[in-house]
Amino acid sequence: MPFTRARDCWYLTGPTAVGKTEIALVLARQLGAEIVSLDSMALYRGMDIGTAKPSPHERTLVPHHLIDIIEPHEEFSLAQYVDAAGAAIDEIRSRGRDVLFAGGTPLYLKALLRGIFYGPPADEALRGELAAEARRREPGWLHGRLAAIDPAAAARLHPNDTRRLIRAIEVYEKTGQPISQWQQQFDVRRSADQCRVFVLERPRAELHARIDRRVEQMFAAGLVDEVCHLLSGPLPLSKTARQAVGYREVIEHLEGQRGLPETVERVQQHTRQFARRQMTWFRSLSECRPLPIAGDVNVAEVARRIVAAAGSG
Repeated sequence: MPFTRARDCWYLTGPTAVGKTEIALVLARQLGAEIVSLDSMALYRGMDIGTAKPSPHERTLVPHHLIDIIEPHEEFSLAQYVDAAGAAIDEIRSRGRDVLFAGGTPLYLKALLRGIFYGPPADEALRGELAAEARRREPGWLHGRLAAIDPAAAARLHPNDTRRLIRAIEVYEKTGQPISQWQQQFDVRRSADQCRVFVLERPRAELHARIDRRVEQMFAAGLVDEVCHLLSGPLPLSKTARQAVGYREVIEHLEGQRGLPETVERVQQHTRQFARRQMTWFRSLSECRPLPIAGDVNVAEVARRIVAAAGSG
């Protein structure tokens, strides 16, 4: 999609449990906007408690898009998300409304702001050959092969990230150019004052306490039962759905790997780690403006601060 459309939208992001949902609702009403989810897990139907989706009531206050659009057994690529986001932008603007992206998936944010490299279509035969060869070889063989043809891509991929290693090798084999070279074309930065991308930030201790409380509330609201229901479906959960923070740990609990109290603690720990990774991403994007908040905020005042900051940018 033409990325000037996405770049001109409003964005409210930040780490998990920072308070995006409540502020986004008020900000959208101030802007006359509709909300497009910027959350990779909110795409899944039936994954409600563990993803902290906006409630059905909140979605009646402001129209929301890209929530509950795929089944838990399905995968949804970055390219599919970008295409769906472009369609949502067109639909919203056809009604004379503005667009507010709200959520915390940094990769989605970067793709909307800078574009993505779609690349050649998947070659399942080649992928199968590479995967089979990797199983026969010593650990790290895939990473070493990629390092020989694309050191830049190898440097940013974990040696165990088999899926992305294979994709990077596949792109080189199909196009004759390293994937890192293709991707550089889509890494054009803009300054924060040229954008309307706001990152909510809280003091670390405060954010961690909010995360711990949210996780406890999720379990109290029935997260274990939600996971049991998902696992009882006619088709197995997708790899992405199974690996979501909260769901992965509960699945391990149901498999007998640990008790419930330890599971709650692990979800809290992993969510705090996830929040740190989110903030690292946001700080790496020149388009983002930090917006510090603390304590029990006046949501309407925070929304006004965002609008005023965008006007002065």
